[in-house]
Amino acid sequence: MRVAAIGLITAMLVAGCARPETPPAVAEPVAASTFNATDVAWLQLLIPMTEQALVLIESVPEHTANPQVIQLATAMNGEHREQLTRLRALLGRAGVPETDIHDGHDIPGIVTPDDLLILTKTRDATFDRLFAEHVGDYLRQSVLVAKGEQDSGADRETKAFAQTMSQARTGELTRLGAR
Repeated sequence: MRVAAIGLITAMLVAGCARPETPPAVAEPVAASTFNATDVAWLQLLIPMTEQALVLIESVPEHTANPQVIQLATAMNGEHREQLTRLRALLGRAGVPETDIHDGHDIPGIVTPDDLLILTKTRDATFDRLFAEHVGDYLRQSVLVAKGEQDSGADRETKAFAQTMSQARTGELTRLGAR
C-alpha cells in the first residue's frame, strides 16, 4: 500500500496538480483489481487532458487554411479518439467511475476553457502558432506522465498502453515540430 501511495504522489507531482491542503479524491479500484493508485490516477488525468485537447484539435478546420496543420489535426483526431476510448475502457476495467477529479486544477498540458476561448478568436498564422504551443504542451505532458505510469503503475495492460501512447505522442511531437 505504501508503494501505491508513493506512486500516486509521484504521479500527482509530475502532473503538477498536487495540493497538500486538498488532495484530489481518487476512487478506489475494485478489491481484486490489478490496478494500483498510480494506474487510476494516470487514467483519471489523461481522460480530461485528451478530451480538452480534442476540442482544440477538432476546431482546426474552422481557424486555418494551412494544409499541414489540418493534416496533422485530422490524424491526431482519429488517434486521440481511439486512445480516449481505450483510456475509458481501462478505467472501467479498474472499476472506477469516470469523473473529472481534476476539474478546476491548474494542470500543465491541459487545454483550458480560457485557452479555447482565445483560440476561437484567432485565425491562420496566429491560430497555427497557438495551436502548436498548446498541443505541444499537451503532448509533452502526456509523455511525461506516461513515464510515471510505466515506472510506478501495477496493471500490465495499462502500463503497456502508457508506453504505446507515449511513443505515438512522441511521434506527434516530431511531426508538430516539422510542420
